[in-house]
Amino acid sequence: MRRLVVSLCSLLVSLTACSSPAPAPKQVKAADAFGPGPAASSGKNPLDKYLELAGFRLSENGAGKLKVKFDAINHSEADMGELQVKIRLVTTAYKQGDEPITEFAAKIPPLGPEETQSVTANAATKLRIYELPDWQFLRADFDITSPTQ
Repeated sequence: MRRLVVSLCSLLVSLTACSSPAPAPKQVKAADAFGPGPAASSGKNPLDKYLELAGFRLSENGAGKLKVKFDAINHSEADMGELQVKIRLVTTAYKQGDEPITEFAAKIPPLGPEETQSVTANAATKLRIYELPDWQFLRADFDITSPTQ
């Protein structure tokens, strides 16, 4: 009987010693203003909430010259006339005060309700094509400069 009690106590002590603590909860990273997603607008123009710029692709047109391709999407139920936009491209690692990859103006053609158009623009940069980030590490913000409303 005594052996049975000693054996049970030994078993309980060894099981208690072998159990591990619960894993610590994972830290959730806060969303970044330049995280994944389409270009962000300043919100100064009433059309900002209906216009999306996405799918930025860069190619080199010579030293210091970029050809920028992207899509302009009208999310409204109404026609959207021709727009002039100022676009600033940055990396996903961008911090306030960092220099953007490039800043350029682009002309968005008239868009019908819920229509998408491909747009091409030229831009200047100090970087060579091999120094530029891949498309998934590009983020943009834009301002509609014309028409002003």
